[in-house]
Amino acid sequence: MGDLPAPRVTPSRPFTVTGIDYPVVIKNGYGRTTRTVKSYIAIFVCFATRAVHIELVCDCSTSTFLNALKRFISRRGKPSHLYSDNATNFIGANRELRNLFKQANFNTAIENHLANEQISWHFIPPRSPHMGGLWEAAVKSTKGHLKRVIGNVILNYEELNTLLTMIEACLNSRPLTPVSNDPADFSALTPGHFLIGDALTSPAEPDLAEIPCNRLNRYQLLMKLRQHFWSRWSKEYLHQLQQRTKWTSTIDHPQENTLVVLREDNVPPLQWPLGRIHAVHTGPDGVIRVVSVKSARGVFKRPINKVCVVPMPECTK
Repeated sequence: MGDLPAPRVTPSRPFTVTGIDYPVVIKNGYGRTTRTVKSYIAIFVCFATRAVHIELVCDCSTSTFLNALKRFISRRGKPSHLYSDNATNFIGANRELRNLFKQANFNTAIENHLANEQISWHFIPPRSPHMGGLWEAAVKSTKGHLKRVIGNVILNYEELNTLLTMIEACLNSRPLTPVSNDPADFSALTPGHFLIGDALTSPAEPDLAEIPCNRLNRYQLLMKLRQHFWSRWSKEYLHQLQQRTKWTSTIDHPQENTLVVLREDNVPPLQWPLGRIHAVHTGPDGVIRVVSVKSARGVFKRPINKVCVVPMPECTK
């Protein structure tokens, strides 16, 4: 396997190098007499921290994307490099930015300032989505589950924007690697740490999964959709953390003090049950099938398929 690109491994501020895509089209509107229209989602992915930023836009025009880019820069800072596919709205936005820099040449002071602040735009080759695999992974995490969760529900602009912001928090709460090797430290580094300096949290809310949508008000409906998305996406993410090999080869079993995520049912959004392996229990054949996990709530015994190892930097080299 080849080395990662330099922007992936170079320490930098979040979203200094960013990938962009427009993956989802959603109907937008509310009320019997309201005309439903299409809405689009712009996803920004940081190369270094893998943090995700989601913007709701009303169409695919260049001006609309430029407005989304301005909102992104105002909240996350100006990126130095942008990567995207060859969609016409991205190419048009690049042309508009170049014209902006050319018009500023009349003023030397502005020219010098914009020369230092200029954004470099990079386009991947046509018909090669695999070359944008970093942001395509975020697209996969968002697109499939979002469409299944929303289904035939039609939200207005404010509700859809609120739901996307909550989904953004879910994606940025995922554990990336342990914060330290201290056996008493049960915390993991997340994309949220790079954005706000701490793990993202969510207020406590009742479980609405089993309540029909026609019995919920609009606020409760958003909470139900968020819980539904979290349930689907978190299970998929934990599934990706577990190693699976054929019977012809063996896998490395977790050792003591390894940070793991417990696969529990009905976990609230943005909550990851973290713990460290306290002891391993081998069977008569010498294979580890049961482990004891120590967490902030105590020590629990779990089968090996119910714990997911949080990747260590040594494992990702």
